[in-house]
Amino acid sequence: MPLRYGVGEPCRVLLHWEGMTRYWVAFALTGFLLGALLAAGLSAAEIPRKSPEFQINMADGSNLLLTSFHGKVVVLEFLLTTCPHCQNTSKILTRLQKEYGPRGVQPLGCAIDPMARMLVGDFVKQHQVSFPIGFGDRDTVTNYLQHPPMLRMLVPQLVFIDKTGTIRAQYDGGSDFMRDEEKNIRALLDQLLNEGTGKKSTNTTSSQARKKAS
Repeated sequence: MPLRYGVGEPCRVLLHWEGMTRYWVAFALTGFLLGALLAAGLSAAEIPRKSPEFQINMADGSNLLLTSFHGKVVVLEFLLTTCPHCQNTSKILTRLQKEYGPRGVQPLGCAIDPMARMLVGDFVKQHQVSFPIGFGDRDTVTNYLQHPPMLRMLVPQLVFIDKTGTIRAQYDGGSDFMRDEEKNIRALLDQLLNEGTGKKSTNTTSSQARKKAS
């Protein structure tokens, strides 16, 4: 026997469906907003913080330890070799090394591509990078950056380490800092070079923390 509806029954069914749809849309939006707020809170790396030891593996089998550059201002770029923004950042750092290297600045690069060991050599040659670039494990890099593993990592990631080995600033590829990248890098390097050893600055921060505060 076929199912039959009275005059008002189809309307009640439709209204019930629309009500359930609105409920689930509202539920989904609430979950999205809560997730975004949680992610914003989780993604704020502690700035400033003492840099832990970090090892960059070089394609020739050697490795570089971050502590070997203690006493210098270090700019550490985490990158993907296929990322155009990362390629441009490496070119900027190559130019700046010629100018700032004699003043005590050391750029370093760490690729996090799958099979990065095979890609780094061509990356250096193609983009004429003059500072050391090696590779590292993505999980290790994630921990070093204090980046939540459940969130997508934007590259390049730039980490600025002062002469005392303290991470003073950290920016990802989507931050406002990157809109006028070379100018902002220069300003930050000048600041870190000119300040006294151990002197704290209130102007350096992480891009994530800055977004959280706004």
